[in-house]
Amino acid sequence: MEDVLYQYQRPYDPDHPLLCFDERPCFLIGDVGAILPLSPGKAKRYHYEYKKNGSCCVFLAFEPHTGFRYVEVRARRTAVDYAQFMQNLLAKHYAQVHAIRLVQDNLNTHTPGSFYQVLAPSPAFELSQRFELHYTPKKGSWLNMAEIEFAALSKQCLDRRIPDFDTLQTEVLAWADQRNRDRKTVHWSFSQADARDKMHRHYLNLKKLF
Repeated sequence: MEDVLYQYQRPYDPDHPLLCFDERPCFLIGDVGAILPLSPGKAKRYHYEYKKNGSCCVFLAFEPHTGFRYVEVRARRTAVDYAQFMQNLLAKHYAQVHAIRLVQDNLNTHTPGSFYQVLAPSPAFELSQRFELHYTPKKGSWLNMAEIEFAALSKQCLDRRIPDFDTLQTEVLAWADQRNRDRKTVHWSFSQADARDKMHRHYLNLKKLF
């Protein structure tokens, strides 16, 4: 926790930008029933029946200092998908930086080992050196600013039934483009000092262990 909070406190460095990464599954749901008969004074209503059309996954990397986010919609959330997303992120938007400071959870695919599933050992190692990884603690995903971006995505874009992959991809990319144009960001205020004050008893428990 303190490591992640320290990354948030550090000043902006364009050669070592801070990004927060996360992914979330999305279910593709289509309408089956038609519009219910209308009556005066009633809002338009739909039949409750729906059809499950499978699922996919949204990958999102967010840079709080600049208000930039990069998203991809993928059919799956495998180690290969993670590695390819990171390749694309670096090549398209951060090719000139020395390294990306990346905050993410500790899912088993979120490691440099995933790079070796899409690249030969030498370029996979070189790619891994472009990322400085900082993991949120177990049950501490709330420390990841990407979670706040996903909350906005859920309310502003995914709050309705979306029936197929192509439509979801179009909607999500349009959402990200608009957020980037507006330079929407997160104003994080919870600091290391706040953590030490509010969670003082947990620090004492840790001290007893040592």
